[in-house]
Amino acid sequence: MEQNDILKLEKKLKKELDVDRYRHTMGVMYTAAALAMCYGEDVNRAMTAGLLHDCAKCIPNDKKLHMCEKYRIEVSSIEKSAPSLLHSKLGACLARAEYGITDPEILSAIRWHTTGRPAMTLLEKIIFMADYIEPGRWKAVNLDRIRTLSFRDLDMAVYLTMRDTLAYLEKGSGTVDETTRKAYAYYEKIASDDE
Repeated sequence: MEQNDILKLEKKLKKELDVDRYRHTMGVMYTAAALAMCYGEDVNRAMTAGLLHDCAKCIPNDKKLHMCEKYRIEVSSIEKSAPSLLHSKLGACLARAEYGITDPEILSAIRWHTTGRPAMTLLEKIIFMADYIEPGRWKAVNLDRIRTLSFRDLDMAVYLTMRDTLAYLEKGSGTVDETTRKAYAYYEKIASDDE
């Protein structure tokens, strides 16, 4: 993926997102590029995944469910009750179908950017973290610490992000995907092994 191709994708995507989501998306794309430079990942792949990570986010929930049926995307009972969780699965599908992305690493990074998963690839971790720490974010607990840590110890940053996210969701009425719990357990073990 060349810079010129990314600009074309950006122009097309801008029409599909509201102003706030577009601003967030640009923040994720540039944060992903910075993390990619830090860790030796391909910058253009990171920018492409960052740009398209929320390409299905602004689709109304009832339409998300209908589109998942159309694309034969499996929908869990948790996702049926909280269809907003489907934007990552659907986003990976749309990145391929609507934006012409065929790189399986990029598609996988889009797919797992919300829940994470055990043993994420470098690109998956970069997009997961870029989504959490991009400059427009400000509400998360420990955000300054996690931002700094993201450029020093990516696995520890993933672990702390999952820990804080699970604590927040379990305290409120947020829905927790089982994959996030499994990912948290995986990165918790890595964090404890590093101590």
